[in-house]
Amino acid sequence: MHNILEAIQSGDATSEDFASLELPESYRAAFVKKDEVDMFEGMTSKEKDPRKSLHVDEVPLPELGPGEAFVAVMASAINYNTVWTSIFEPVSTFGFLERYGRNSELTKRHDLPYHVVGSDLSGVVLKTGPGVTKWKPGDRVVAHCLSVELEGPDGHNDTMLDTEQRIWGFETNFGGLADVAMVKANQLMPKPEHLTWEEAASPGLVNCTAYRQLVSKNGGDMKQGDNVLIWGASGGLGGFATQYALNGGATPVCVVSNEEKAAIARSMGAELIINRSEEGYKFWNDEGTEQDPREWKRFGARIRELTGGEDIDIVFEHPGRETFGASVFVTRKGGTITTCASTSGYMHEYDNRYLWMNLKRIISSHFANYRESWEANRLIAKGKIHPTLSKTYTLDEVGQASLDVHQNAHQGKVGVLCLSPEEGLGVLDHEMRAQHETAINRFRGV
Repeated sequence: MHNILEAIQSGDATSEDFASLELPESYRAAFVKKDEVDMFEGMTSKEKDPRKSLHVDEVPLPELGPGEAFVAVMASAINYNTVWTSIFEPVSTFGFLERYGRNSELTKRHDLPYHVVGSDLSGVVLKTGPGVTKWKPGDRVVAHCLSVELEGPDGHNDTMLDTEQRIWGFETNFGGLADVAMVKANQLMPKPEHLTWEEAASPGLVNCTAYRQLVSKNGGDMKQGDNVLIWGASGGLGGFATQYALNGGATPVCVVSNEEKAAIARSMGAELIINRSEEGYKFWNDEGTEQDPREWKRFGARIRELTGGEDIDIVFEHPGRETFGASVFVTRKGGTITTCASTSGYMHEYDNRYLWMNLKRIISSHFANYRESWEANRLIAKGKIHPTLSKTYTLDEVGQASLDVHQNAHQGKVGVLCLSPEEGLGVLDHEMRAQHETAINRFRGV
């Protein structure tokens, strides 16, 4: 790996130079083990510690197939799917790998006793498989996490609907929390060159997810003037949703858990803030068995107070069980609740009278299709939307990084340095960076 890193850092290595590099037989990666899936049995979700289940060690380099690429990973990031994988909830991801492995000889490579995780990366293409023409060794790239086969008709209007749609690094192996990753070449996109490696790696999954969920016609189809309720407005998903609402002429109503997070939302330009801890909303009883509609009404009244009497057009929902009943209640007649993730629980409960009698819609949203991913990355590259990176760990510290996200002890996105020896490397467009330095660093040090 030393020669690969040396070529990347030289700044003058050609595509031919990269193509001639000898690839290692093994590489360093973060993974979970199949024989440890029961290690947290009997423990609550909060008690489960990713530091115990995520291992960093050498794994064999897989065989490269048609339409695929090896990428030298300079940096990656933590998403909640890595947390789910590390605590083996709601199911073990080895079931995903086993089912994928039954498809063909090629997919059988993914069914292993270990699962290399991670659904973000920035880095440099090392090698491409047969049939790849758009990318070549030496290209500086980021990757989105949509893996599809597109052999059937279902996904050709929206690639997210492909019957073989998977999330790379979660439902497939050889993910981005490693020194080398294997991706389908059509996952690759140009690296925004005003960003460092770790900054460029961090938007990936959450930026594309927020774009589809809020902006795309496949999600909220947001328009100018919409009131958008954003849960966790300074978090990984919410930080991008807040930016998209402001960028698109909507009015975000930002829900945060403390004043520090409220300050971040204000620094992005949001004016309507609800500090749920300070205002003491309690949507469920202590046993978590029954919701309190009086709290929904109190929450709705607070929203109208902030908006000048208007209700919410679109709810950007991702906490799930804890907040979903309130989200359905406060949405205006004919409005939309877009939902993904369910980080507080995926068994949602709400009063259907407020949905059906007021013609509200619930739209499920899951990552983004190819076009949406490119549009989201384009906005990052143009400096219209900015990374929300707050802290960066090394690959050896991936367990602690995942624990931070698991315990919500973070802001924005948590990055992970892989091959990159330190933060701050990888910028080519210094002039553009200077224009956006404050926004790029908004989440840093908080």
